[in-house]
Amino acid sequence: MMTATTIIGFPRIGEKRELKFATEKYFKNKISQAELQETSRKLRKHNWELLVRAGIDEIPSNDFSYYDQTLDAAFLFNLVPQNVQALPFSPLDKYFALARGYQGKEGNVLAWPMKKWFNTNYHYLVPQLNQDTQFKLSGDKIFKEFAEAKDLGIITRPVLVGPFTLLKLSEYQNVTAADFVNDAVAAYQAVFERLAAAGAQWIQLDEPSLVKDLTAADQQLFNDIYRPLLAAKGKLKVLCQTYFGDVRDVYNDLISLPFDGLGLDFVEGKQTRQLVSGNFPDDKVLFAGVVNGKNIWRNNYAKSLARLQETQAKNIVVNTSCSLLHVPITVANENFAPAVKEHFAFAVEKLGELKDIAAIYGGQAKEQLTANQALFAKPRVQEDAELHAKIASLKEEDFIRQPARKVREKIQKKEFNLPLLPTTTIGSFPQTKEVRSVRRQFRRHEIDQEQYDDFIKGKIDDWLKWQEEVGLDVLVHGEFERNDMVEYFGQHLSGYLFSKNAWVQSYGTRCVKPPIIWGDVKRRHPITIKWSKYAQSQTKKLVKGMLTGPVTILNWSFPREDISLKESTLQLALAIQGEVLHLEANGIKIIQIDEAALREKLPLRKSDWYSEYLNWAIPAFRLVHSKVKPETQIHTHMCYSEFSDIIPAIDAMDADVISFEASRSNLEILDALKKQHFETEVGPGVYDIHSPRIPSVDEVEATINRILAKIAAPKVWINPDCGLKTRGVKETKASLTNVIAATRAVRRHLKEEGD
Repeated sequence: MMTATTIIGFPRIGEKRELKFATEKYFKNKISQAELQETSRKLRKHNWELLVRAGIDEIPSNDFSYYDQTLDAAFLFNLVPQNVQALPFSPLDKYFALARGYQGKEGNVLAWPMKKWFNTNYHYLVPQLNQDTQFKLSGDKIFKEFAEAKDLGIITRPVLVGPFTLLKLSEYQNVTAADFVNDAVAAYQAVFERLAAAGAQWIQLDEPSLVKDLTAADQQLFNDIYRPLLAAKGKLKVLCQTYFGDVRDVYNDLISLPFDGLGLDFVEGKQTRQLVSGNFPDDKVLFAGVVNGKNIWRNNYAKSLARLQETQAKNIVVNTSCSLLHVPITVANENFAPAVKEHFAFAVEKLGELKDIAAIYGGQAKEQLTANQALFAKPRVQEDAELHAKIASLKEEDFIRQPARKVREKIQKKEFNLPLLPTTTIGSFPQTKEVRSVRRQFRRHEIDQEQYDDFIKGKIDDWLKWQEEVGLDVLVHGEFERNDMVEYFGQHLSGYLFSKNAWVQSYGTRCVKPPIIWGDVKRRHPITIKWSKYAQSQTKKLVKGMLTGPVTILNWSFPREDISLKESTLQLALAIQGEVLHLEANGIKIIQIDEAALREKLPLRKSDWYSEYLNWAIPAFRLVHSKVKPETQIHTHMCYSEFSDIIPAIDAMDADVISFEASRSNLEILDALKKQHFETEVGPGVYDIHSPRIPSVDEVEATINRILAKIAAPKVWINPDCGLKTRGVKETKASLTNVIAATRAVRRHLKEEGD
């Protein structure tokens, strides 16, 4: 009997980002809701039929989302705040109001907080539950999409965020997760009943929270949910799908509960093989995640087969390690040389890998195994011996900046003479249609270097003048020459490859195109010097040099699998160190080295945080700036992750100033900073740039005062919570004008109190 295949989920944006463009047109009232829904229907149909053609045996549904699957679950289960439910909008417009925020004649809605989805660059919306929340089945998306596929002749396996993970990811006001257990069980049971009545055979409940460190209370919560839920599953088969790690804390619970299938990660799950080997029940199906859903390299069939054989499981379905949401759609849309392309497998190609592995495991397709072994037998890149030797020779002092931060702080305050609560932005200004068009023209050689440079100079000049007029204290040049904060740097480094269409969803309509680390990485030539130097020459105010840090460049690239992440990061650190010193030599006195993705590869289990990640990631950042002068001020920026539990490590980065995303997370990080006696000067974001809302002066002033209640004013900077490249010019200027007005008002109050 042929071994079956499946996937956890498929990318929903479309090969040509159809969903992104249609949704953004809808936001701008350029298409109707019916037209957006039709685009979405076509995408779902295309994906389901593609999976059928690829020979995937068990096909998921409800993995499609207009914005985020956690937000989908919130609407399915009536977890939506009353002020959103009361809006006189269609259900879809209420959905977008909560995702993006809404400001208009019908009310004022703040978007839900946004955080990184476990250890990925995907962002989810964080449900906010309180005493008014009624957890019950109220939506119908999961049922409509099952019926939609059924009408095409495809019986799918509906996918849903599991109740344990949904409750663990939510935030609570005056209530706890335990308060919602009974209602959650009843709501999920209602889903089971309705799906079974519609003809569904399986449901997939995604429970990635099970791969984290679980307390006894967590394990109790899990059992309190699933014992009654599974007791009422009826004829519907339930797959508990985990990913991003192993389930060592609850494996015995999982195999004892009446789940019909368990989805386990054999790629990132360090103990999965040990847990399963010879110890998997015959009455359950093992959905074995052996094909990496997060990276783009070809699968090593021999390794995957060994993992499957070790399980000794009676019933196996060959699966991906996680949803394919995290990889681009197909290599077919790329123009890499054949000798390069043969090493890559995007989402579509991974479908073929699943079929090959299943066939080989069943004793067939020996020629595919032979070809795969030949691919891995030949050398792919030539090692840069000089670079490897340089890394091997690094000493402890190479990672330490002198003098100490407290000494530098005094030197810098005297050097810069900035006002109390200095204002700045995170780096980028709006990447308008005009800016993108000119970059595209230059890339296609439709305009020459001089024409392009004149355009960039004009944009820098305009925004420098506006920043001076509005009263910002530390300026930025706007990054108009940059397509992406990682790809732009990769284009100036050896060892990188760049795709044409390898887009991946980051959040909502925001897609990124991660570059590929193909070989050893070196700085080939100056990266940011030209435009940073030009901008500083046009103003007497300080202009920040803007760089992306080595950890973020690594985490927002598709990394190599033939060397360690530590080795790759140190290569990047040396490259960016060269750029830092070059900026300093050219008169740039404040240099921001963004580490927006620092948390992204942090192990999900706390016991591994330092030994497997922070012990090399933090020193890699320090290596970048360890050689600069005391007068040079080093900034860094982080966003949309949970940082409260790694504050000591962040302080150990030894930056002079750090800006955090804080507005969407309700400034919760401030308590952690205060508790940990955080030494670095800090700029908690005072408004959410991912929402189209324009914060009022009073709103920003109140936020600043809340910050000052926790952090001493001399330690505080005022800034938005992230770069402004995705925002419009009008809203950007209006928002920053209000930020400056609010800051000045607070300064006046502080002066009056001092007098």
